[in-house]
Formats: sequence, structure tokens, C-alpha cells
Amino acid sequence: MKHQGQQQQQHPLPRQLPLARALRLALGLTAVAGALGQPARAQTPTDGVEKIQRIEITGSAIKRLESETALPVQVITRADIEKAGVTTAAELMARLAANVGGLTDGASINVGGDQRGFNSANLRGIGTSSTLVLLNGRRMANFASPGDDAGVDLNNIPAAALQRVEVLLDGASSLYGTDAIGGVINFITRKDFQGVELNASAMATKEGGAGKRTASISAGHGNLDSDGYNLFAVLDVQNTERLSTAQRKFVGELHVPQRLGHLLSSYTSPANIRLSSAQRDYLQENNFLLNGKPISNRMINLSIPGCAAPANLYLPAGTGGVDACTYDYMGDTELYPKSEKQNLLSRGVFKLNADHQLYAELALSRARTWYVGSSARVNASIDYRKVPALANSGLINVDDSDPEQLELRIRLNEAGQRTSELTSSSQRFVVGMNGVLGGWDYDVGLNHSVSTISDKDTHGYLLYDQLKAGVADGRINPFGPSGAAGLALIDSIQVNDDVRHARGSMDALDFKASRALMALGGGDLALALGGELRRERTDFTPSALLMSNNINNDDAPEGGHATSDTRKVSALFGELLLPFSKQWQAQLSSRYDHYQTVGGAFSPKLGLTYTPTNALLLRASAGKGFRAPSMSDLYRPTVYSQTATLPDPVKCAAEDNNYADCADNWKTRRYSNVDLKPEHSRQLSLGAVFEPSKLWSASLDYWNIKRTDLISEIGDDVILGNLAKYGSLVHRDQDGDIDYIDLRKENRGAQLASGLDLALDLHGVRSAWGTFGARLNGTYVLQSKLQTNPGDVYVSNLNAFVTDGVVQRWRHSISLDWDQGPLSLSLLNTYSSGYTDQNSAINTDDGSVVAPNKVKAYSLWDLTGSYAISKQFKLRAGVQNLLDTSPPYSNQAYHFLSGYDPSYTDPRGRRYYLAASYAFK
Repeated sequence: MKHQGQQQQQHPLPRQLPLARALRLALGLTAVAGALGQPARAQTPTDGVEKIQRIEITGSAIKRLESETALPVQVITRADIEKAGVTTAAELMARLAANVGGLTDGASINVGGDQRGFNSANLRGIGTSSTLVLLNGRRMANFASPGDDAGVDLNNIPAAALQRVEVLLDGASSLYGTDAIGGVINFITRKDFQGVELNASAMATKEGGAGKRTASISAGHGNLDSDGYNLFAVLDVQNTERLSTAQRKFVGELHVPQRLGHLLSSYTSPANIRLSSAQRDYLQENNFLLNGKPISNRMINLSIPGCAAPANLYLPAGTGGVDACTYDYMGDTELYPKSEKQNLLSRGVFKLNADHQLYAELALSRARTWYVGSSARVNASIDYRKVPALANSGLINVDDSDPEQLELRIRLNEAGQRTSELTSSSQRFVVGMNGVLGGWDYDVGLNHSVSTISDKDTHGYLLYDQLKAGVADGRINPFGPSGAAGLALIDSIQVNDDVRHARGSMDALDFKASRALMALGGGDLALALGGELRRERTDFTPSALLMSNNINNDDAPEGGHATSDTRKVSALFGELLLPFSKQWQAQLSSRYDHYQTVGGAFSPKLGLTYTPTNALLLRASAGKGFRAPSMSDLYRPTVYSQTATLPDPVKCAAEDNNYADCADNWKTRRYSNVDLKPEHSRQLSLGAVFEPSKLWSASLDYWNIKRTDLISEIGDDVILGNLAKYGSLVHRDQDGDIDYIDLRKENRGAQLASGLDLALDLHGVRSAWGTFGARLNGTYVLQSKLQTNPGDVYVSNLNAFVTDGVVQRWRHSISLDWDQGPLSLSLLNTYSSGYTDQNSAINTDDGSVVAPNKVKAYSLWDLTGSYAISKQFKLRAGVQNLLDTSPPYSNQAYHFLSGYDPSYTDPRGRRYYLAASYAFK
């Protein structure tokens, strides 16, 4: 990763620090002009002086000479992308130290979860919804599926099309509006490309699975200066193989059954029988023996202790208990999904005359991902007289409402693994015009962007009514292989249905203009003005079959229905650049946004830079920001879910605090809220950049963010832990047991986050053995904590897994580079510090709490090398995860996968890749 202050050092400009040349890259609304091929406007040269260009500065809407900025920026170059061997924007962002808790394919592995397939960035760990992602300086439509996170799907941005990535590590609502509280990531595509370039790569893993094949072709024609136009297009295709738990040795070495048996499943093959209390008591009184012993629990399995290993285990400490079997789904699911990605990006720039240009951009993408979980869980019942071991037990005599029926918990392996096909596609069309008019640099553009999500159940999901009937009449055997009739029935009731379809669109008209007003001591006083009109729309359509609530393992929420919602957004912004002297410079900016039905917000910002010497820059900024509630926050249909295993204090008081009797997975109802207001924030940053020579530089920046009016639900654990305050959200039945818990989005509480960003860069060190370089980018978090409601205590997730994740104290990326002639080598390291685990999970079988654990630090090393056979032909080879490091063990019970945290780790192990590129120019 390349921090500001790391660009080349040649041709210094008057009054410029060497480090300033890294800060010239544009980010935000102004960057699109440069990204679309516009040459920077030049000042009139004087005799004997080379033309000096004016360009856009990161986080600014004003063109100027290369200069310092008050805002910290990291720049990831195309060379950095190639060295890392990554092929998607999501893989690239996973290596960014400031990106904490972004959504990944690994964390999406589940069977029916929210927003599957969504890959996102999360700067500072304060939420995906507070990180703004831009493509060539303009917005893209957010991932369309409704859920708790709002943001751009990184699957829709191919690494092959990127020239660089600029990461603004500072709140920027004063220029970009909502979503920019945590920072801004601007993906900038290649420009002014001429010729044809072919790229291909292949990757294989040491243990098999998760292999990848990629190919891309880039083509460009026309020189903007001599021909008056440039046309460019890149087509990128990628295929990734699935990775199952059976293909990874480390899964067995986690010892999940022994450590986390309470997280496994009580749905087994042969089926577990869930007796009623009366049935259990009757069998005990009549001396029914199982495995030679009287039964003690309501859950029994007639096959113990055999249990059809290895997937179905006799695990007395597991969810099945001492009288039944426990199913280890970690031996029968996926760690990494199969996927296919296709991306096309095209751009054209046409010079109308010396002062005006017309540009157009087209981006099309599709990512298809197959999520495969364990085989179907089935709740069904059967007459006890059809079970030989119980046929003569006399259960008909039990004083119960339905004594002859046995409740079964079946793992239906004959139906195959549950498979969903998730297709995320996007279309983006931009047309615009820029140039100089009346002394103003202007840019105006139209942006139409669409995200479409199709979530299809393709296999392993069955029509529930016919499935239950098949079990009841004996065609489907819950205790062993089914006959031909049962297998035919299973095949005939397999679901293949697009159960959830979502579409989100954004149409925007934006403009900006800037010019110099007057001379000050350090340069020109300059002004920028701009605005935006935007229309957002979301449509969510559940299928008729889903809403019939007849798909086994894919339930329809009560009251669910198709939704279609729109809103209009308008904004105006302004900026002043005030170079008071050669040492002092100020940047003032402000923006007002108005969201239909939500209201408006004003976001001001002040930035200052001071350069006491040619080797030192001091900078500071302070501002306010906001985040408007997403369309999903406002309008998402009610979601029916359940908590993690939590104790009910009311029931525990009556059960002597025996968690075996008073803890459970309680039902929840999660509501959106049309009355939500924007979140508000204030940001502060202080930093210094030191560059004593052309060979090395260093920077250190302190950042501090506070968010208030936080849009959130009260955590289910918080509700049950404070019934005196939140007891009204817990709904109970006539027996006093919990029926369900309300989880309703409100503006509540606050969030505090602060830390230090460190960047060190050593480059261009020449010797007889070649040229050497080294870089480090790291983030040290000082605090990260949340407050549920005003007056509540803050709860820290810094170096401790809380509710849904952790913010590690220290994360870094390091690269060590060497090159000599056509040969180059790079050694890269990414590191996340260890932390206190989620040490709260409860085993309801015996009432115990999971053994405390400290998650170990996670460090990955990559080695890559390249050889330029000619100017046109280049080969690159590498080893990712050089030391074959496995994800560290974790108790976490939030993600579907158990034994490790899939949100930041990589289960693929050591990987080898080879890439080739050939350019025709």
C-alpha cells in the first residue's frame, strides 16, 4: 500500500515539498475528469519555464498547483495491485490496515442469511454504511438486497481495470455528503490507454479447492491531443472453485466437536427423536433403556453410540446430549464459495475544441456465487408404532395432547446439500462534459447506476408439506436409506426458485466549477461550487413460493410482501482554498444535503497545513458529518430471526440460574423505521509528514470520530441483561416464557473511535546488488466503543469480540521490494493482532459457558516475483500465504462457520499463482 508522500521525486515544482507530489491525486467529485482522460489545464508558461499543470487535490474540488493537503490519503498503485496478486477489489481491500470488519465471502457462508454475496469495505470499523465507495469519483448504486449494511458491492469492481485506488482516511461529508463519515475509497480506472493488452492468470492451492482462473483484455485507441479522442475498454473474466471443509486439514485441528459441541446441530442422520416431557417420563417409568442405560433427556437417538460417524457423533457434551447424536456441520459445508465474475468497463473521451470535452463511461458486471451449506434440517413427526424399538412401548397411554406422535429432528442427506445461487449484477452509465468556461473549470455529468440481486434456492430445499407427508407415511425413512418411492419423492419436491429479487437504482445529475479569485501570499485564493440532484429507488420482490411458507429451511416472515420505495436527494457544496503564505494554507468547505422524508443536514469542515521546513509538513482538520438512514433502514420488511443462546433472567431466577433450563435461542422480530433521522458525526485529525531525503519518508496521523443519534437496534444481549429498562421489548406467552423480542431501529446512543495511522516508506535505495525498498502502513486503534442509549455505559469492542465482531488493536501491511533489470521480487506481510474471544456462548445441555479463549495474532506472508522478457511480454509468479498459516481458533458464535472468524481470515491456505501479460502498442 502506498501512502501519500511516496510518489517519485523528480522535477520539483516551485514552493513544493518533495512529499507533496504524492498528494496531487484527485479524489471525489472532481476526480472523474482526470480519470476519464481529461488533460489538466495548464497555466500560461513564461519564457524558459516549463508549463506547470493544475490538477485536483485529494478531498478538494479546486484545481491548483501540486501542493500539500490537510487530509491523510493512502494511494494503492497498479504496481501494488500486481505485486499482491489480487484480482478483485474485495481482495485488495482485505489488505488495507484501516479496513476492519468489512463483509466477505467467508462471512456470507450460511443457509438463508441476510445480504449474502455482499463484499464491502469498512474503514475504521465504524460500519460499512459509513464508508463511501466511488468509481472514478462518482457514486455507484448500493447493493440492492435489504439488510443492515448499505454500500457498494466490491465484486462489481475488477482489479484489472484499475489504475490506482485512493483511500481518504478522513471524514469527508463536507464534499461528498452521506456515507463518508469513516472515509472515502475511490477506485480509478485506467485512462489514455492505447493498444491491446492481454492478461491471464491461474492459481492453485496446496491442499486443493478454491483454485482460480482469470483472463482480461484491454484495448484503447486514439490520442486525445493529436486525434481528438480516446476510446478504451477492458473485459475481465474470473472463475473460482469451491472449497469444502473436507479439503482443509486445519478444520479438524480446530477440534470443534470437543471445544464447541454446543454450536453444532441436533438435526442428525439417523434422526434424533425429541420427546415431550410426558413421553420421556413415561419411558423412564417403564424402564426403557437406551445404550443399556435409562434415558435422562428428552432428546434420544436409537443408534447411540454409533450415530453414523463421522458427520453424526456421539457427543454427550454436544447439542444432542448423552441420549442422542450431534451433527458436525463443520465437516459438511463450504469454507469458500464457487463463483464466476464478468466485468466490462468502457470509456470514451472526445475533444470538442481546445476548452471543452465530452466523455462517456459504461460499466457492466455480474458476479454469480454458489453458497453450499449442510444438507436439509427437517422437523417432522411419525407415529411411534412405525419405529420398531418403540412400537411396543405403549406411548399411546401417555397423558399428552398427541401421545402417539414422535417429533423428529432429521438431517436429510438424501436431499443433498442446500445450495443457493446468488447473482449480483450492476450497470452504470455516465455521460458528461468538462472544460473551461469564462475562467471557470467546470464538470457536469449524468450518472445512471443499477444494482440487481437474484437469490435462488437451487438444491436441497424441499416443499415442506409434501416432505412432512412423506416422512409420516413412511416413504422417506428418517432412520436409514429410503426406498425408490422416497427418493423419487425427494427429487420431485426439490425447489428451484428465485426466492428473493432486489433492484436498486440511482440517477444523479452533478456539477462543479472552480476558479482562482485573487492572489494571496502563498498562491491564489480559489473558490469551488457544486451540487447534485439524485433519485434513489429500491424494489424487493419475494417469490410467491417463498411467501407461501412452504420451503423447508427458507421461512417466509409473517407480513412479508413486495416493496417499492423511492426518495429524492439534493445537495449544494462550496469550498475555499486560502494559501495565506508559503507556510500556511487553509481549506474551508461545507455542504448541505436534503433527503426526502428524512430532512437536511449541514456539514462544515476546516483543514490547515503548516510547512515550517522543506522536510516537514504539519496538518490538521476538523469537521462535522452525517449519515442519512438507508432505504433498508427505513423500509425493509420485518425479518424474523433468533438470538444467540442467551439466558432469560426471569426464567433463570425460577431455575436456580441453571442455564440448561433457562437459556435458549429466542425468537426475534427486526423492524425498520420510517421515522429515522440522520446520524451525526464530528471528526478530528492531527498529523505530520516528515521527508528528510528523496529516499525515505514517514507520516503519523491521529484521528478521532464520534457518531451520535446512531441508527441501531438494541442488542438482544443488552435487552435481556437490562430488563428493568428494556423489558417492554420482550414479549412473553401465557406461561411467562419468551415468545419473541422486538429489535427495532431507532436513533439512539453513540460511537467513539480513535487511533493512529503510521506510514513508513524507504524507496530507490540503489546498490551493486539492485534497488531496494520497504514500506509499512499500520493502524493502531486507541478506542472503539458503542453506547446503546444515552446514559448507558459504553461497551468496548477494541481487542474483544462483542456481539458481531472485533476491532483489532493493531493491523499493518508491509512490503519489501527488490529489483534489478528485468527481474523484481516482493515480500509482503499483512498482520492483525490477537484479541479476547467471544467467551460467552452457553451449552444448553449442561448449562456450561464456553472455556475462555484468546485469539492468536494472524500474520500472512506472500512472495511474488516478475520477469520482463521484453517490453511487451511479462511473467509474474508468486506464493500467497507462504507459511501456510491457518486461521486461529475462535469461540465466536456469530458467524455460521465455527472454530474461527471468517470475517478477516482466509481458509484457502498456501496458494501458487502464475500470471502473464502481453501488450501490443
